[in-house]
Amino acid sequence: MNLTEYVKDVSRQDFGMEFQHKALWNSRLQTTGGRFFPQDGHLDFNPKFCKKGDEETFRKIVRHELCHYHLYYAGKGYRHRDKDFKELLLKVNGIRYAPSLRSKTFYYSYQCQNCGQVYQRKRRINTEKFACGSCQGRLSPQNQSQG
Repeated sequence: MNLTEYVKDVSRQDFGMEFQHKALWNSRLQTTGGRFFPQDGHLDFNPKFCKKGDEETFRKIVRHELCHYHLYYAGKGYRHRDKDFKELLLKVNGIRYAPSLRSKTFYYSYQCQNCGQVYQRKRRINTEKFACGSCQGRLSPQNQSQG
């Protein structure tokens, strides 16, 4: 099944309305799950969310974009800030924000020599200058891990 057919199925099942435009993959999208274009009515979707293997999350993203689509053509508030949009999104169980695709960043790990408290940081810290926030003990670098 191609993307446009999938979006048409979701529209019929979850909204009881027809989707009459095209749905396209847009690999240039970085942080967003999809976009609605009022100029011509088509929808763009980020293929990275489909590759992730979480079908339910992708379906919620499709619902989100269909909320924009159907409200726009109904002449109601279709923007994120509009009450109509928020109510319809809640009704069809769509998601407000796309989940992050980024994996956890590289951490530097430090452990207090006195109390054992572990600190993970994105940046390296000067252990001569900084101390444990709990007991003011000395910090020692641990194994650097990527989460």
